[in-house]
Amino acid sequence: MEEQQKIPQATAKRLPLYYRYLENLYGSGKLRVSSTELSEAVKIDSATIRRDFSYFGALGRKGYGYDVHYLLSFFRKTLDQDETTHVILVGVGNLGKALLNYNFAKNNNTQIVRAFDNDHSLVGHEIGGVTISHMDELDEKVTTDIKAAILAVPSAVAQTVADRLANTGIQGIMNFTPTRLSVPDHIRLHHIDLSIELQSLIYFLKHYPLQTK
Repeated sequence: MEEQQKIPQATAKRLPLYYRYLENLYGSGKLRVSSTELSEAVKIDSATIRRDFSYFGALGRKGYGYDVHYLLSFFRKTLDQDETTHVILVGVGNLGKALLNYNFAKNNNTQIVRAFDNDHSLVGHEIGGVTISHMDELDEKVTTDIKAAILAVPSAVAQTVADRLANTGIQGIMNFTPTRLSVPDHIRLHHIDLSIELQSLIYFLKHYPLQTK
């Protein structure tokens, strides 16, 4: 959509969080919500929420807040929630197995449809409704309807696998390895380093303890 291309990337990353909370509100029967209530729920300051929403025009009314059903419908369309996006998983170790067992289709609009690994003991087996294929089949089985890949391979082979993915129709990679990958300009890359996130949490626990009432 045109407006999605113009909004800041930081705002775009927060939209799925807003959508998830609005789903919960709608399910509980709540009809309207204020930016302050949203702020307390998603832990983002209300000024940021109002600014994020302002990129999409007048989504709320002063003194009334936001209509939950309208917002939910609006963000469902904005995030293409009615259209399922197929992704692949490369690497079926412990993390890969956990991702396959997590039912993507019931929680959002993404679904793992293929998984690849070099371990012959895994090939042909089904996990979470997905049959594991060998890495040798990667090029032929990444069809044009698959736009993104989840990378959960050992760090030593991460760049090699990323290079192979770059030669397919893949447009985005979610990298769960600690390796900082180099990819062509036509591929969007998101890093999720669990060890760094944990270290960051421990640092904040030690140096910025929360104030209890």
